Amino acid sequence: MTRREWLQRTALVSAAWSLSKGSAVAQHRPASTALDHLLLGAPDLDSAIFWFEKAAGVRPAIGGSHPGMGTRNALVSLGGRQYLEIIAPDPAQSAFNFQIDVRSLPGPRLVTWAASTPALDEVVSTARSASLTVFGPRDGSRVRPDGTTLRWRSAGALADFRMGTVDPVPFFIEWAADSPHPATDSPGGCRLTAFEVRHPDPERLQRLLATLGIDAAVSRAETAALGAVLATPNGEVRLAS
Repeated sequence: MTRREWLQRTALVSAAWSLSKGSAVAQHRPASTALDHLLLGAPDLDSAIFWFEKAAGVRPAIGGSHPGMGTRNALVSLGGRQYLEIIAPDPAQSAFNFQIDVRSLPGPRLVTWAASTPALDEVVSTARSASLTVFGPRDGSRVRPDGTTLRWRSAGALADFRMGTVDPVPFFIEWAADSPHPATDSPGGCRLTAFEVRHPDPERLQRLLATLGIDAAVSRAETAALGAVLATPNGEVRLAS
């Protein structure tokens, strides 16, 4: 074991010890349970909606635009408090500031995912205690076509696991108490039955996720990738990076 690996492992052990002292993040959850939503990137929203409806038999509903990000989305409920977000460039916005360039994708592809938390500040504290670089917390909002404004806070750990247009490390989202969760009123009929994470360095990624309270069996692969299986009215639909 190199000195760098020893220091990384020591930081993770220290974070785990801190979690055992009573932090809400200490309640480890399987990735499939921690998942709030999957982000399916696409270069064009209308084409992606058509593709998903043909594959799954459920038409995603337009969600709205993300002001300042240069993106807009469409949503499908996956049951409970989980949903699929199709995210694509918003032609009404001149600037594109989303962290993953979905404009370059050849078609709908999984690009990253979000994990739910009722205590975002504790997630951030845990990440910083593990000497991780953190972005956020930052406020987010989106106005639905019916005029309802959804509000949330998000944050995450910056790490070197992203490859190309795939970031296997989720960001964390805490929905405002007075904000409806998108899964409750998005088109239903689909359900998440499997979710997988793959990476060339699975052990290190798995340790990072564990530090953040997520238990994931990361598989080894040549590049970073995400995979999901949905039960839909048209049968099983597989989403991939």
